[in-house]
Amino acid sequence: QVQLVESGGGSVQAGGSLTLSCRPSGYIPHCMGWFRQRPGKEREGIAAMDVEGGTTYAASVKGRVNISRDRAKGTVSLQMNNLKPEDTATYYCAADSSCGSWPAPDRYKFTRLWGQGTLVTVSS
Repeated sequence: QVQLVESGGGSVQAGGSLTLSCRPSGYIPHCMGWFRQRPGKEREGIAAMDVEGGTTYAASVKGRVNISRDRAKGTVSLQMNNLKPEDTATYYCAADSSCGSWPAPDRYKFTRLWGQGTLVTVSS
């Protein structure tokens, strides 16, 4: 069973940048990406990347985040720029056999593997 280990959360001021990383132990999943859960909101998929390099982004973050993978190590990183207070959330690394419909509502209910979550706080 693969485990996902996250790093890189923290506090940043609005307009700043932050990079999250996630390393899988065991096999390298086909699809790896990120969800976030904002206070009082459901978990939402924001970005994912498959082993072929295909990417998908949620409209709410497109243009402000970039997802990348180290193919040899399987590590996935999420660079977030121009952060806003509404980006404050717990961010979860996740993995699945497919990246299909990653940003779709309720996608998290059908996602197989999860990291422990890392908190990102953006202050105004």
